[in-house]
Amino acid sequence: MTAQTKTKKNKSRDTIPANKEASLLFTGSEWDAPLIDKVYNAIEDIAIGEMGLDPYPSQIEVITSEQMLDAYASTGMPLFYHHWSFGKHYAYNESMYRKGFQGLAYEIVINSDPCVCYIMEENSATMQTLVIAHAAFGHSHFFKNNYVFQQWTDASGIIDYLSFAKAYIAKCEDQHGPAAVERMIDAAHALQSHGIHRYPRKRKLSLADEADRERVRREHGEALFNDLWRTVPEGEGKKVSIDDAMEARQREILGLPEENILYFLEKTAPRLAPWQREILRIVRLIAQYFYPQRQTKMMNEGCATYTHHRIMTRLHEKGQISDGQFMEFLHSHSGVVMQPDYNDPRFNGINPYALGFAMCEDIERICTQPTEEDLEWFPDFAGKGNHMQVLKDIWANFRDESFVLQYLSPHLIRKLGLFHIVDDSDEEEIEVAAIHDERGYLKVRRALSRDYDVSRSDPNIQVCDVDLAGDRCLNLTHHVSEGVLLDEDDTWRVLRHLANLWGYPVALKEVDPDGKTIELYQIEPEDPLG
Repeated sequence: MTAQTKTKKNKSRDTIPANKEASLLFTGSEWDAPLIDKVYNAIEDIAIGEMGLDPYPSQIEVITSEQMLDAYASTGMPLFYHHWSFGKHYAYNESMYRKGFQGLAYEIVINSDPCVCYIMEENSATMQTLVIAHAAFGHSHFFKNNYVFQQWTDASGIIDYLSFAKAYIAKCEDQHGPAAVERMIDAAHALQSHGIHRYPRKRKLSLADEADRERVRREHGEALFNDLWRTVPEGEGKKVSIDDAMEARQREILGLPEENILYFLEKTAPRLAPWQREILRIVRLIAQYFYPQRQTKMMNEGCATYTHHRIMTRLHEKGQISDGQFMEFLHSHSGVVMQPDYNDPRFNGINPYALGFAMCEDIERICTQPTEEDLEWFPDFAGKGNHMQVLKDIWANFRDESFVLQYLSPHLIRKLGLFHIVDDSDEEEIEVAAIHDERGYLKVRRALSRDYDVSRSDPNIQVCDVDLAGDRCLNLTHHVSEGVLLDEDDTWRVLRHLANLWGYPVALKEVDPDGKTIELYQIEPEDPLG
């Protein structure tokens, strides 16, 4: 563990008996680097020794508010390539922070090995204890052990890959000019939410040797592109004759249908230069790296919040933090897990910290003090003790929607006052579709689980065909779910970037579940990037 801090003098002390003061980790609100080490070791004894957590090694970095704002702008990573959008985000967050309209996070944690934890310089000693327990042990354990992160991320390689990406893009700016690179990144960013593989491929994402493979990948890609495009018409509006075998071969190379649009462009866009394909790959791999965090937001925060609550409670029970320090922790913790009512001006949906923490506490209750209802609903672990083993197994093997679907209990549904409400725009009245009975609990579970399924919140858009014998038009299909269409203005903007990357016309049709076309967009490239 490393810590970069400024030495500070204690300005205040808790009023405590002299015989207890010796066991306290600290007695004031100020801290320095040796105290951070002392606190870390005390937390580690509880997290690993008592709770049995298995986190990555930690690297603690102390940062200022300006550095925290900079981390906000660049997705929290310690290094990133340059782009104007990051400066825009920095200016916005700084303005909101200075005017008092928003606060800053107490910490930011990065899924890397070692796990990098940024903690705010302005935090008190109690808050530093809290955020180290939360991030360096709670989040870190979840990152290391959850199956989604194991399938999709390479924690040991991400920092080296970001270093390669930053250097590669800087080199491209020197060779091709900042304006050309900026246009390329603009287009890639517009499509990055459609640059995700949602199902595991043959191998886990590995980043450690991406820089070494770049040359081999480029040579292989150029051979594939030559094979794919050697039969397309050379003049505008011309057609060529392609037999069935050749068409099947070309479709095999294209890998249609393909939902990962950035991947498709990287491999097959006819006009892009090798350096442009590599930029698409950089943006795509970074977007893929963050995809598991979207799938596990509530579970991840629940794990970290439960962990810091357990650790801070044990520190207080062992006399290592005072009553006053524990009250300071509880004040912050209560704010984090507060769930505003639906008619509260602060309501913005279900707080992931509140639900995640409540479900973890509820699972502990079911393991140790079950009711007859719990024994009926959760026979596999109700009343069998060893709640930490149950929780660690859940944290490792589930993501948000499956966690809710299997472990949201009737007791917690009643406690949180959850109901299933159907608000149909075609109806004048709102329907209460599920109440607190046996069938209603199942409906509430299913409805809430669906809300945490990111595959439902992201539009299902696939590359379905390419007119290789005609004008080379790229054809995409949006499979409309529950009648939700794409925003028209955003669609035109994104399609303009897509057409410029493809270099030829692009058509997007929105179809209902019966295959009927609802909307059709067609666009020509204005200024091809290749």
